[in-house]
Amino acid sequence: MCLGALVDAGIPLKKIEQGLKKLPVTGYTLSARKAKRASLSCTKVDVVLTGKGDGQAWGRKWKDIERIIKRSSLSDNIRKQGMGIFERLFKAEAGVHGKPSRDVHLHELGAVDCIVDVFGTLIGLDYFGVEAVYSSPVNLGGGHVTAAHGLLPVPAPATIALLKGVPVYSSGAPFEFTTPTGAAILKSLAKGFGALPFFMPERTGTGAGSRDLKDRPNVLRIFIGDFHREMSHDSVTVIETNIDDMNPQVYGYLVDLLFREGALDVSLTQRVMKKMRPGVKLSVLCNKSVRNDLIHLILRETTSIGVRYYEASRVTMERYSRQVRTKHGKVGIKISSLGDIRKYSPEYEDCKAIAKKSGVPLLQVIDEARKTAMKESRKK
Repeated sequence: MCLGALVDAGIPLKKIEQGLKKLPVTGYTLSARKAKRASLSCTKVDVVLTGKGDGQAWGRKWKDIERIIKRSSLSDNIRKQGMGIFERLFKAEAGVHGKPSRDVHLHELGAVDCIVDVFGTLIGLDYFGVEAVYSSPVNLGGGHVTAAHGLLPVPAPATIALLKGVPVYSSGAPFEFTTPTGAAILKSLAKGFGALPFFMPERTGTGAGSRDLKDRPNVLRIFIGDFHREMSHDSVTVIETNIDDMNPQVYGYLVDLLFREGALDVSLTQRVMKKMRPGVKLSVLCNKSVRNDLIHLILRETTSIGVRYYEASRVTMERYSRQVRTKHGKVGIKISSLGDIRKYSPEYEDCKAIAKKSGVPLLQVIDEARKTAMKESRKK
């Protein structure tokens, strides 16, 4: 499906074939054709095994894959990315079966079509000059799948091991929508998971899955475009809970504690709860790495008995800080920029200290610091 989406987006299949010839792997051919999935036009790419050479290989170990990658004449970047994807696959399988990575056979995942899928995807992304990959939450599917080890539940154990820390869901269909190979590609390449980030799409591609489902298009879509160069794009976690039975004195202590433990932002919003009780919505913005710690802190320090959280994409202006000298003293200024937009934010604590010491109104200190920063910027 990755290859189909890339070909549908505009890379000639021959370009992928030429790139794959740099790998010492034989025994396969690639084919591409237009298809429809639930009335949606898409491209189906198949890896057809010829039954000759490497097309008969099965159950490769890590040393076999490593040898193939090291003997290839692909670019260093593609080899490094490919090595990382297969390392993830082997570690996941090793964890599932309780064996060292060097002793694990990848069975289906060590076959030629898996190698072609991984490196064909990397070649396609390199062709388009893709610098960063972002993914939606991952639909795992449901039911069971037949593998070399017999009947396995969906998601397969290796798939869910690979997707630890990634937002996933199941749409309820009794099919496997994400394989271990697809999971390893996404986990290795994606810089973030969540809603579509803010960017300008220039190309789209739709790759077809093998099944043609009646109630939904079984496809993978890719959008290729440009971020605004002066914008910063990342993903953050939003944690929320509603509270209507807590002493208001606790909130100040709680906010300080959340910031100390890694929160990026904390806000309190008045709202009317059930039975018309006044309440507060606590909202916390944080990086995923501290999400669980902050949830535990909230449940420990408040009367809340549950929280909700979700991943969100955000766009921020470029920011830097410097000091300006006013007639009342030095003030730190945070400057945010985007194209011809400039914003100047004096540091509150600096301005407060000057106001207390000089007796000048705080608003006047803030205003003078902002005007001084703007004046100095125009001179540069």
